[in-house]
Amino acid sequence: MVAVTADATVEDVAWITADHVSAAGTARRAAAALAERVGMGADRVGEIGLAVTELTANLVKHAGSGAVLLRLRHAAAGPVVEVVTLDSGPGIDDVDAAVVDGTSSAGTLGIGLGAVVRMASGWDAWTRPGAGTVLTAAFAAEAGAPVPAPSAVGLTRPMTGQEVCGDAYAIREDDGVRTLLLADGLGHGPLAAVASAEAVRAFRAAAPAGPADLLRVVHRALAGTRGAAAAVARLDADQVRYAGVGNIAGVVDDGATRRAMISHPGIVGAQARTIREASYPLPRGAVVVLHSDGVTERHSFEPYPGLLGRSPLVTAAVLLRDFGVRRDDASVVVARAGVPA
Repeated sequence: MVAVTADATVEDVAWITADHVSAAGTARRAAAALAERVGMGADRVGEIGLAVTELTANLVKHAGSGAVLLRLRHAAAGPVVEVVTLDSGPGIDDVDAAVVDGTSSAGTLGIGLGAVVRMASGWDAWTRPGAGTVLTAAFAAEAGAPVPAPSAVGLTRPMTGQEVCGDAYAIREDDGVRTLLLADGLGHGPLAAVASAEAVRAFRAAAPAGPADLLRVVHRALAGTRGAAAAVARLDADQVRYAGVGNIAGVVDDGATRRAMISHPGIVGAQARTIREASYPLPRGAVVVLHSDGVTERHSFEPYPGLLGRSPLVTAAVLLRDFGVRRDDASVVVARAGVPA
């Protein structure tokens, strides 16, 4: 299943269901195709394929089932193949030991998690016994070239049975200040995707402005589409400025305090009478989370010790895994405060 994203730095997003050993081959071929498409060398393509096969085979072997996300990200150092594995299995008792050990569990290729990590340009994970594992790995064209984890990321996943996601996100930087957009086109499928993609286009093309003004630009641009729910958040030094219309949820969470941000009723592009901006404290180290109604609002970091210290990509993947619903498009954007844009 291939989902479409509107993040200009991310493309060719593929979600693969991993519930059989054959998923390892599917994931390997998809990852190799991404690497080949951006001109990575044959040796690196082989390494990426081997690593993705091992990660997928491990997921099926130990968790029984899960999902693998593959996508191409354009970083400052060049194209990066990004893989995320998500499962709700038994978890890993000691990640550090698994990485250092380098041994492989029975039934996999025999290269082990340690070898996968050594081939990767960057990696991160969150796991807990009995609560499953989310692992991310990034592969640049040059083996050994480090790739820093982005401090703001988004994930989208189409509803079951759909190939196109009606949710879209964008992240922009203006003079070192990060601004986020999340849009949920009404309904689902291609027409919803058209609306959310237009929201992203308008957001990116607009002159630098605050969240309310940017949302008004998006509102005007969506006239003629089926409309969307949308929200814009700007992360300043010690506060987040937020404007939202419709059922996009926004949260600021530093592990001690969880503060919801207010979206107003309406439809961007049709009936958005109240586009109002509010400011919320942004403690250093906190995360800002935006999500569509395909992710339930019951999420909390309390049952996930250490998750706030992981990368935004791992954080977003855990939230999508545990709180995303299959009967709707689902999307999450996570940005960490106090990290330079």
